[in-house]
Amino acid sequence: MLVFWKENLALLAVPKTGTTAIEHALAPHASMAILDPPILKHLPIYRYDRFLKPFFLKAAEKELETAAMVRNPIDWLGSWFKYRSRPSLDGQPNSTADMSFDDFVLEAIKGESAPYAHVGSQLKFLTNRDDTVGATHMFRYENMARYLEFLEDRLSRKIDLPQVNVSPERDLKLSDAVEGKLRRKWLEEFALWESV
Repeated sequence: MLVFWKENLALLAVPKTGTTAIEHALAPHASMAILDPPILKHLPIYRYDRFLKPFFLKAAEKELETAAMVRNPIDWLGSWFKYRSRPSLDGQPNSTADMSFDDFVLEAIKGESAPYAHVGSQLKFLTNRDDTVGATHMFRYENMARYLEFLEDRLSRKIDLPQVNVSPERDLKLSDAVEGKLRRKWLEEFALWESV
């Protein structure tokens, strides 16, 4: 999570939406950069509302705008699948190295998933304490150029994103049956992405 105090903006770090590259490019210019541990870096909006928003209001009677990216749920799951297949996880309970994308997705949409498929929810990440969904500004990951244009305008600086945190290549083709099941089970996740 990055905070730009003068520019009145907090960038929420939705997992698997290019946030590490954004941090590499912008953290040196931020008023506050929360990069570790992951539970703080990826602070969901409901926790932001509970802890940081009141702090900022008390500090300066100022409510920061928030910005976040949302990724197509299939691509988002694909990013988790690839990330967890990296060699450093071989033999670990959260490794996806020896399975198909179909098997991973089927496990991820279960109520209680195995450690390798425990990925959370973009919808839950972006649901406020009052049960409304969304940040002040939301962008599709698939239109990174629009997000960068917004940030360049807001922060008055050119942004060149480095390639970081690149995962191994994997086959991300879903069978029609599994994709259909995913779309039925994650209807609200797809609706969120489509609303942006």
